[in-house]
Amino acid sequence: MNELMARQQYKRTAIAVGVAVFLIGLGSPVMAQEQVEPQTVVVTGVRAALEQSLRQKRNADSVVEVVTAEDIGKMPDKNVADAIQRLPGVNTQSSAGGEGGFGENDRVSLRGTSPSLQQTLFNGHAISTGDWYVLNQIGGNVGRSSSFSLLPSELVGSIVVQKSPTADLVEGGVSGAINVITRRPLDFRKPLTVEGSIQANYNDLSSKAEPHLSGLVSWKNEASTFGVLLQGFSEKASVRRDGQEILGYTPISPTSAAVAANPALRGVVVPTFIGAALFEQTKKRQGGAFDIELRPQRGTSIDLNGFYSKLDAPHQNTNWLAAPANSINSMNLVPQNPVIKNGTLVGAAFTRNAGEVDNIYRPDAGGESWYLDLNGKHKVNDQLTLSGKIGKTHGVGWDRDDVYYQNNVDGGMVYALNGLSPASVSYPGGNTASPGSTAWAGGGESQSVDQEKYAQLDGEWRMQDSMISAIRFGARWTDHTRTAEHPLETRPGATGFTAPGPAWNGQMYPGDFGKDLGGNILNNYFKYDGAALGAWGAVPGNRLLDYTLRHNWMNEFQVGEKTAALYAMADFGADNWSGNIGLRAVETRQTTIVNLPGGPSAITGSAFGPYTPTTFKRTYTDYLPSANLKYDVSPTLVLRTALAKTIARPDYSALGGSVSLNDDALSGSGGNVNLDPVRSVNFDVGAEWYYAPKALLSAGFFYMDFRSIVAQGTSTGTYFNNKRNTQTQYQITSPYNTTGSNKGIELSWQQPLWENFGTLVNYTHADGKLDDGGELLNSSRNTWNVTGYFENERFSARLAYNYRSKYKAGVDRGASQHVDSMPSLAASVNVKLNERFTLTFDALNLTNETIKMYAENEDRPRAFYSNGRTFYVGIRGKL
Repeated sequence: MNELMARQQYKRTAIAVGVAVFLIGLGSPVMAQEQVEPQTVVVTGVRAALEQSLRQKRNADSVVEVVTAEDIGKMPDKNVADAIQRLPGVNTQSSAGGEGGFGENDRVSLRGTSPSLQQTLFNGHAISTGDWYVLNQIGGNVGRSSSFSLLPSELVGSIVVQKSPTADLVEGGVSGAINVITRRPLDFRKPLTVEGSIQANYNDLSSKAEPHLSGLVSWKNEASTFGVLLQGFSEKASVRRDGQEILGYTPISPTSAAVAANPALRGVVVPTFIGAALFEQTKKRQGGAFDIELRPQRGTSIDLNGFYSKLDAPHQNTNWLAAPANSINSMNLVPQNPVIKNGTLVGAAFTRNAGEVDNIYRPDAGGESWYLDLNGKHKVNDQLTLSGKIGKTHGVGWDRDDVYYQNNVDGGMVYALNGLSPASVSYPGGNTASPGSTAWAGGGESQSVDQEKYAQLDGEWRMQDSMISAIRFGARWTDHTRTAEHPLETRPGATGFTAPGPAWNGQMYPGDFGKDLGGNILNNYFKYDGAALGAWGAVPGNRLLDYTLRHNWMNEFQVGEKTAALYAMADFGADNWSGNIGLRAVETRQTTIVNLPGGPSAITGSAFGPYTPTTFKRTYTDYLPSANLKYDVSPTLVLRTALAKTIARPDYSALGGSVSLNDDALSGSGGNVNLDPVRSVNFDVGAEWYYAPKALLSAGFFYMDFRSIVAQGTSTGTYFNNKRNTQTQYQITSPYNTTGSNKGIELSWQQPLWENFGTLVNYTHADGKLDDGGELLNSSRNTWNVTGYFENERFSARLAYNYRSKYKAGVDRGASQHVDSMPSLAASVNVKLNERFTLTFDALNLTNETIKMYAENEDRPRAFYSNGRTFYVGIRGKL
């Protein structure tokens, strides 16, 4: 794998020729934009913050949305995703893939596309993040999207959501880019600024309160030529998630006793597992940032800044599983009183149950993210300004020392699916209140590492007495790697089935388990203490802890990408219009290392079979023209249009080519090393009416023509089943390239109302589809937000309502995962005690919504999750 670090230098002839031809063609008179470079501005009050955001949006030559620091500070925004979820065209979700949903927003998507199709930047450069959940570290959900759970909103000065690209914007976002602008010491008004907050975080489902602390110190000299800023945060939260999970659907075997007894069951699918899932977690996010800024002379600046965030996310998941599919296909039972609807066995009774109790304890799960960035700017003369940056970013997600223990269950089993209401499940004659014998044991370790080194050089040549106000040009180089590692996947050891199970102290599910899910969900289930599971797993002989024999190489891959980009663009305009036109050329050198079964010189010793690490290389070049035009019809009415070619590279697991298997559900996921990047031609047109101070009425139309987009398909394959100790057929989900489109409208209204009241309303309609008839992932047809606020000198309050319609989140265990439409309601109240201290109260998920998921249709539910309401109360101070 060291080949990634030892490849030869790039050949950039094709890029250079392309840019040279473009520059020669710039003969027509054009002029420059005032590019959006938002700075942290100390604003006071909600209305002032909204005015600041509108000013930046109004002056931009491209299509952007802006949120400033006071906007974030006066909303219940606990991470960067929260801070922008109420903007037009922005969708958030509380998970990355098959893990369902948790209480905190974790991913962001733009205009009804996948989170992986937007580019997340910090101060214009990439940021690596780490995923704490194991299914996002290995397997089929290792994506490119950033985990916003590592990015607290306290770091933010402003956020720019850029929907139409410019040539100087880092490529990688088909749907747009989210640029988080952090605070800098020389942007503060006072020589010394000290800010801090203390909050208590309470979740009404976990019934626990935890502390949130943050602080900032910024100092600059009297001449404003040198400054230092330090920030720190420590945030703890107790999480409980009640859920019912239907873990995939399996076809009834045509040779089963069930089909022989009842031919109507031929071709029918049956739930693989139906589980009562209790997820418990205490997570802690800690970290900070620094910024050292120097302006030794007018026109010259040097800035060194860095960021670090670590999320400790240990958790325990207990899942009581009924197993209709295994009862039919493995135990060869005949279902009694079968009910068939829409090709699905939605109800049946069994005299015995092939189910089990999953007890998963992950004491050392988490993620971390950091970057170090050095940038500078120097004005050479009145015409030429040079700037550049160099840095590194690193992210890692891990799951270490986890223990997986299963109990057998007794008795019969009866189930009935109820569409988008939880299923009814019972175990007649069985004992659910105490542990059964050992069914299986496992656990292990996994890790995913993401890192990038980057360097960038930019220039700006200012023009005079011309419709061209500036020529911008530059180059950028990156070296990016992403690895997925699964060095240990255990199984029962020599005494695993005969030794006593984990010590049980009488613990049970909470008496109110499932109370917010609706339906008839049982709660009389036993559970283990996490420490008892860990102690059992550590006993020699209970599990096979052999890092050679139990190395699961099938889940591993490494993707390396080295890029070289050149761009040139012209800013142009006249009295009432302005814009830019440019070309970005980027060469991508991709190296993928995957483990293939067998081979003449294979690595042996693993129970998963012999394998050969195999390297695949490819190089491709993209030319990305872009144009943005703004026309001021009047001082209050602005028209915009934009046209651009964009790319986004495929998810890492899609490129990785490895195969990840689920031995219980008989499903898996695989990659495709030959995937092309997602390529699209984007078009925007819109109008903005700034009809009053702090007021806006806008409408826009967008269209994305996907010349190449990644979709998911399923096929069958035969692999070694570790639990059955035999070759078994699996349903494998794999990515492929296809074409499609996404079009829609964005409407927005912002208006201060009578006295101290105001409102913000926006609506986005997106119609995304694939040309082969498939669904575009994460495409919600309708999204809308309504926010009302009140503010005077002492008191401010906001109420924010968000609605997102249903969308397909992906494919998991061979079945689709659709997320049903769901609203959310959040509130914020601030009481100013004096000039230094403010009492704060924030509330999330006030209506206590249930996340509902289903497969190909609503008669095949996939999951129901409740995370409870979360409240924050505290005090914010400043000097």
